[in-house]
Amino acid sequence: MEILSVFLTPENIQYMLKGALMSVVVAVCSLFFGTILGVLGAAAKMSRNKFIKMLGGVYVQIIRGTPMMLQILFFYLGGPVIWKFLFGRVFTPNPFVVGIIAISINSGAYSTELIRSAIQSIDKGQWEASKALGLTYKQMMKLVILPQSFKRILPPFISEFITLIKDSSLLSSIGAVELLTSAKVLGANYYNYIVPLCMASVVYLVMTMTISYFANKLERRLAESD
Repeated sequence: MEILSVFLTPENIQYMLKGALMSVVVAVCSLFFGTILGVLGAAAKMSRNKFIKMLGGVYVQIIRGTPMMLQILFFYLGGPVIWKFLFGRVFTPNPFVVGIIAISINSGAYSTELIRSAIQSIDKGQWEASKALGLTYKQMMKLVILPQSFKRILPPFISEFITLIKDSSLLSSIGAVELLTSAKVLGANYYNYIVPLCMASVVYLVMTMTISYFANKLERRLAESD
């Protein structure tokens, strides 16, 4: 109990909650930009243009076939080298900006497959009926296909968001002060890593379980509206 009282001070709790907030911000931004990339990637993979379809496939294969940690380090360590080569200037990248870019690109590759599979899972009769009504492709996607796809995409997208919250801990490798880094800093200050790491685990669990709870309620509501 004495050890806990040392760590559970208002300043330490506030410091860890600030780190937790940054983890959520990274996850939200990465999911947003990753979804945009996922839509573009899915459109590319379903394109009739062979070159565009190939680009979509290469993007997915490269990103899904390499570790996220490698991708983060590539952008953080390799980005300044490429920038200097192109523009002749040196700059120090912001860890959070680099992290959001790298995680967004990674999330986009997985979102590509989620969106593509959800769209292609819609019954062919829906496509044929839409064409019979004289709807254009854009109208068909907007009014018929995408609304039905959304319900199928929602559960895996929520799982992806939870994964991104946990994956934000990888940014500790490039110095971003998110939840895991906060725990490591407190551990170094007090020469005791067990308590702050346990505290971080509890915060991660609270965040992910809360999201899962509200996600389940939303899924039930959507199911009832069918």
